[in-house]
Amino acid sequence: MPALLPTNHVGRITWLGFNPDRDASLRNQSEDAQEVTFSGFPWESRSGLTRPSCSRVRDQYAPGTPIRNTRQFSIVSGEELAQIAAEMGVAVVGPAWIGASIVVEGIADFSHVPPSSRLQTPSGTTLTVDMENRPCHLPARVIDEDLPGKGRVFKAAAKGRRGVTAWVEREGTLRVGDELRLHIPDQPAWAP
Repeated sequence: MPALLPTNHVGRITWLGFNPDRDASLRNQSEDAQEVTFSGFPWESRSGLTRPSCSRVRDQYAPGTPIRNTRQFSIVSGEELAQIAAEMGVAVVGPAWIGASIVVEGIADFSHVPPSSRLQTPSGTTLTVDMENRPCHLPARVIDEDLPGKGRVFKAAAKGRRGVTAWVEREGTLRVGDELRLHIPDQPAWAP
């Protein structure tokens, strides 16, 4: 029996984003297609096989400790972005504002797909889901540039809807319009 099971859950990439300089801005630039390597999007601010540890893993490592980069991509759901926008009382939350790498549509409850799931294109390009991407305050400044005063409500509105982080398991190309099939781990839920 395989350890990863293909599901009937298939999404479609509706947006790709690329951030050349995260120190300058969290805002991403839109792309129609992008090669991905084991380091992520080449020359992108989140690329690399390793990254310095941050507050998300402060109980495991001292700040700045080199660790595996499982946060090469921030993948969000188009449906969940619409829910965030409704909660914020705005027409739309642009994926570029929140530093999204990929927007996928068609996979329900996307922010809660199991860790270690795979998202695979028909050509075999494969991303491994690390875990849910918890909302933070960082997008507030970018949101306020386009919607003054609305950045402060993003974090609460995005709780449970901020998508997942992922890293490249198999290199290839990602394109707007590509299908992503969800493959999930074949294991029972942990019950100590």
